[in-house]
Amino acid sequence: MNRSGEGNLTSMPQEFILLGLSSHPEVRLALFVGFLSLYLVTLLGNLLTVLLVGAEPLLHTPMYFFLANLSLLEVGYTSSVLPQMLAHLLAEQGSISLARCMAQMFLFLSFGITECFLLTVMSYDRYVAICFPLHYPLRMAKKECVAMVAAAWAGGFLISAINTASTFKLSFCGHREIDHFLCEMPAMVSLACAGKDQAQTVMWVSCVFTLVCPLSLIILSYACILGTVLNIPSTTGRHKAFSTCSSHLVVVSLFFGTVISMYLRPRSSSSMGQLKTSSVFYITVTPVLNPLIYSLRNTEVICALRKTTRRLAGTTQENRSKETG
Repeated sequence: MNRSGEGNLTSMPQEFILLGLSSHPEVRLALFVGFLSLYLVTLLGNLLTVLLVGAEPLLHTPMYFFLANLSLLEVGYTSSVLPQMLAHLLAEQGSISLARCMAQMFLFLSFGITECFLLTVMSYDRYVAICFPLHYPLRMAKKECVAMVAAAWAGGFLISAINTASTFKLSFCGHREIDHFLCEMPAMVSLACAGKDQAQTVMWVSCVFTLVCPLSLIILSYACILGTVLNIPSTTGRHKAFSTCSSHLVVVSLFFGTVISMYLRPRSSSSMGQLKTSSVFYITVTPVLNPLIYSLRNTEVICALRKTTRRLAGTTQENRSKETG
C-alpha cells in the first residue's frame, strides 16, 4: 500500500500549465480587455444588487433575499476564475500550482453547485407565492428562507469537496498541460492516465444530483404555476403572475442550458474547444447578465435604486451645505 501511494504521489505534478484560449499575443490582449470589462461589470452589478437589498426595506422579502444570495454566488463564482485568467493572458506561460489548482476547482464547483440549488429554491418561492398565496407568509418565513439558503450553500460545498477529492486522487503520470483556462473537472479527468472511469462516475452521479434533479424540480414547479395561472380569470392577473417568474426563467435557461452542455454532453461529441466555449459563456456572460435581467425587468429594483440614489444625493448635498455653512 505504501509503495502504490508513493507511486501515485510521484505521478502527481506539483505544477500545471493552463494552455488558455489562445497562444497569439494580439488575441490574448483583446481577450484581456474584454474579460476585464465583463469582470468589472459583473462585480459592480452584483454587489450593487446586494447593497440595494440590504439597504432598501422595500426589498426585504424572501425573493430578494434569495436574489442577494444569487448575486453573492456570482461574485464568488467569477472571482474564483477570472483574476487568474486575466493574469495568465498577460503572462508567457499560464502556470498554476497543485494547491491553487485544487482550491480553484473546489471553489468554482462549490459556487456553481450552490447556484443550482439556489435557483431551485427560488422556483419554489414562486410556486408558493402563486399557487398558495395564503400560505406564503408561513411557508416562506424568515427562518425557513435562511434554512433553505444554508442547505443550498452546505450542499454545494459538500458535493464540491467529494468531486475535488476524486479528481486529485487520479494518476496523471507526469502530464502537466491542461487544455483549458481553469482547473475544471472534465479537463482534469481527460488529462489523467489512470482511474478515469471512477472519476467520471462520480462526476455523472454528481450531475444527476446537482443538475438533473434541480432542473426537474424547477420544471415541475413551473408546470404547477402554469396550471394555476391559466385558471386566473383576468388577463391582468395572469400577466402579473407571469411577470414575477419571467426573470427567474431567463436566468434558469441561461445557466442550466450552458452548464448541462458542458457536463452532460457525451465526451465523444465534444471537442475541448467546444467545452472551453461553453465554460467562457457560463463563467463570464451569465453572471454579468443576471443583475441586468432582474433589474431591467423588475420595477421594484428600479424604484429601490432611484430611492437609494436620491437618498445618497441628498446626504451628499446636506454634507456640502454644512461644510460651506
